[in-house]
Amino acid sequence: MRTGFLFTILLSVCIFAHAQNKQYAPVNPHASREAQALLERLYQSVDQGKIISALHHNNLRAGGFAMDLERIYNASKKVPLMFGGDMGWDPQKVVDIAAGEYAKGRLVTLMWHSKRPMDHGVTDFRNECQGTFTPEEWEQLMTEGSEMHQAWLDNIDEIAGYLKQLRNKDIPVLWRPYHEMNGEWFWWGNRQGERGFVKLWKMMYDRYVNYHHLDNLIWVWNANGPRNTPDNAYAYELFYPGNDYVDVLATDIYHNDWKQSHHDQLVELGKGKLIALGEIGHVPTLETLKTQNKFAWFMIWTGFTAPQTNTPEALKAIFDRPETVNWGDDNRRRPR
Repeated sequence: MRTGFLFTILLSVCIFAHAQNKQYAPVNPHASREAQALLERLYQSVDQGKIISALHHNNLRAGGFAMDLERIYNASKKVPLMFGGDMGWDPQKVVDIAAGEYAKGRLVTLMWHSKRPMDHGVTDFRNECQGTFTPEEWEQLMTEGSEMHQAWLDNIDEIAGYLKQLRNKDIPVLWRPYHEMNGEWFWWGNRQGERGFVKLWKMMYDRYVNYHHLDNLIWVWNANGPRNTPDNAYAYELFYPGNDYVDVLATDIYHNDWKQSHHDQLVELGKGKLIALGEIGHVPTLETLKTQNKFAWFMIWTGFTAPQTNTPEALKAIFDRPETVNWGDDNRRRPR
């Protein structure tokens, strides 16, 4: 009886471990070979105990990217593997840079600081990305055939045109639109319920996958670490569209707020799907990464390599870590 009991326990442990290491196919059944290969590569990296380094290129502070690269290199003699860009400001420039970085052997993740559907011209961060969008306007957006819904389609179709340039060059993109949706600071933020953010995400997914055939996209749902201050960010699950629409679950961690729950709740919500650090300020310590060890990548936001946030010692520690995958470490393409 005792032997049988121990066997049952061991079998349960093995089944659990296998579930944790499960590799999901892309949610887009027509995903390109390059997108499939990228997702598989990320799963394999996590299974090997690795985490990929990344750096964001903020179009509004373009010069900061070169300064960040220099600080990281001076501290560690390393270069981040992944390039992060933002389609919100100068999408053609971002697409051109992304294509160039991919040609050098780097990975690409793109986000979108979106203006409101009724806004036109160059995006204004404070008055548009963070502008007022009433519940009545949101309901119009959710209503197919309305002027607001059509204006939203016009906006996302414009961005799709730029993403097609990367698709046509066979460049896979980790696509993370409408980030920090569980926070209160963007027009798409804190929209709970089935006609809230969940529907917005599904509408974009349907348009990009089934209409525009952007089969080079890996879909990254990127929340903020739940918190009560300085601005509220609510529970992940209130805004999650489900595993049929998400390839990677990511979170943004600022204010050095490295709670174990921010990691563990993503693992549980995604049922073993990949998780990532979409944006960070302070880099995690090596001790933190011992227990928060399922993140596929971490991306430092522009300017946060400055010593008042991350000392050279902190940068050296994480980029020199044997488990951190930097540009050239896998010998696919050497940095130049």
